[in-house]
Amino acid sequence: MPELKPAYKRVLLKLSGEALLGGLTYGIDFERMTSIAREIKEVRDLDVGIAIMIGGGNIFRGVCGTQAGMDRASADQMGLLATVINGIALQDALEKEGVITRHVSAIEIKSVAEPFIRRRVLSHLEQGRIVIFSAGIGSPYFTTDTAAALRALEIRAEIILKATKVDGVYTADPLTDRTAQKFETISYLDVIQRGLRVMDTTAISLCKDNSLPIIVFNLNERGNIMKAVLGENVGTKVS
Repeated sequence: MPELKPAYKRVLLKLSGEALLGGLTYGIDFERMTSIAREIKEVRDLDVGIAIMIGGGNIFRGVCGTQAGMDRASADQMGLLATVINGIALQDALEKEGVITRHVSAIEIKSVAEPFIRRRVLSHLEQGRIVIFSAGIGSPYFTTDTAAALRALEIRAEIILKATKVDGVYTADPLTDRTAQKFETISYLDVIQRGLRVMDTTAISLCKDNSLPIIVFNLNERGNIMKAVLGENVGTKVS
C-alpha cells in the first residue's frame, strides 16, 4: 500500500453544530460524533496538525434568540456557550479514539476548557495534540466562521477545511434549486460579489487579505476530510 502524503501539515477544520445532528433534529448524535472523531484521527495519524473550530447550531443559534425578541448580545452569548458543550463532547469522542486533545474556549471556563493563549495553543499543536476551539472569539456579533479564519491565521494553518452538508460551492442552494451549478474553484472576490454563503463576508475578507485558502466539502461522505488533506479533488477550493 503506497504511503499517504498529506498536502498540508497544519489545517483548521470548521465543524458546524449541524454536523453533529446525524439523524436527529436537535442535540448531539453520539454515533455520528464517534464517526467524525475516527476520521479526524486517521488524518492526525499522518502527522498533520489539526485544530477544530466547533459551532453550536445543533443546540442554539443566536439568530433564533434574536428573532424571538432577545437582545442580540445575550442571544449570541447563549450560542457561544452551546459551542462549549459541543467542544466537551468532541473532546471526549476524540480521546476515546486515543487522540490527545485540548479544548480551548474563548470564554473563560477553567473547569472544562483552557483559555485561549496563542503560544500555548501552538505548543499543543507542535506536540501533536488536536486543539478544539469553542466559543468563537468570545464576543457577540462575530460568527464562528470569522473565528475560524482568525484562529487559522493565528496558528499558521495552511488551509481552512469547511465541512458542510453539500459537496462544494454552488451558484445557488443545490438543496432547493436543481439548476444550481457547482464551482470547482472560485475566488474570494467572486464569493463576496455573488453573495454566496460559503462563510460570512468578514471571514472571507480575512482569508483574502492573508491568502488563506478554503476548501468547502461534504462531511457526510466518509473519507472527505482525508481527501481534502491529501490534496485530492474534493468539494470547492476558494482562493
